[in-house]
Amino acid sequence: MNDGNILKLIQQRKSARVPFDPRRPVGKRELKQIMEAARWTPTAHNMQNFEVIVIDDAKLLQRLGEVESRVSGEFLRENFQQLSFSRKELLQKKVGILGTNFPPSWRDPAKLEEVVRESAQQHLSQTINGSPTLLIVVYDSRKRAPASKGDVLGLLSLGCLMENMWLVAQSLGIGFQVMSVFSGELVERSVKRLLGIPEHMKIAYAIRLGYPIRKQTSYLRVRRDMAGVVHHNQYEARDLG
Repeated sequence: MNDGNILKLIQQRKSARVPFDPRRPVGKRELKQIMEAARWTPTAHNMQNFEVIVIDDAKLLQRLGEVESRVSGEFLRENFQQLSFSRKELLQKKVGILGTNFPPSWRDPAKLEEVVRESAQQHLSQTINGSPTLLIVVYDSRKRAPASKGDVLGLLSLGCLMENMWLVAQSLGIGFQVMSVFSGELVERSVKRLLGIPEHMKIAYAIRLGYPIRKQTSYLRVRRDMAGVVHHNQYEARDLG
């Protein structure tokens, strides 16, 4: 693959927010390629501070789907701050998310606390949404990168892991969606108990893998201009063409 193809793959990468076909599993060959990309993740101090649990047993997926979760007030409040309420606004900001992707009550700051109080328990099956394969990324909370306060470098390494796997999945035509709900305290506790994950191992995130059963509706994707991202030699020097 040449440099142009790699850049094109990066630009095409997106989160698959549609149901996956539960009857079409991810093949072992493709899964091994994604895991090989994971194995070669660059990590701080070569810590290799992660392990990946691959789940493709239908009965186990069903049991995971029965785990209950609840919408987080912290998520709702901080999510609201990232919203744009029109395509025009999002195109101007060039960061964040279009508010119409969320229920109307999530777009009204006066109703956020009410949503938290009155929201019913949901099941992970709604998030898993038919995925025939899940990846659960865990890391050892007892370790950290040297001289890295809060293990920032170790957490950055987990981001590198995500991108490695995502790009390979994208190249194979496999849908990929990160599920941060698995790292929530109550969900994490239930999932760890179900999968026998040791107490010192923390769930960083989970990933849906699979083949969409319908085409995803196109949505506005925005990025800042090069001049808003890159500085040349000095901060605020933006003459890089």
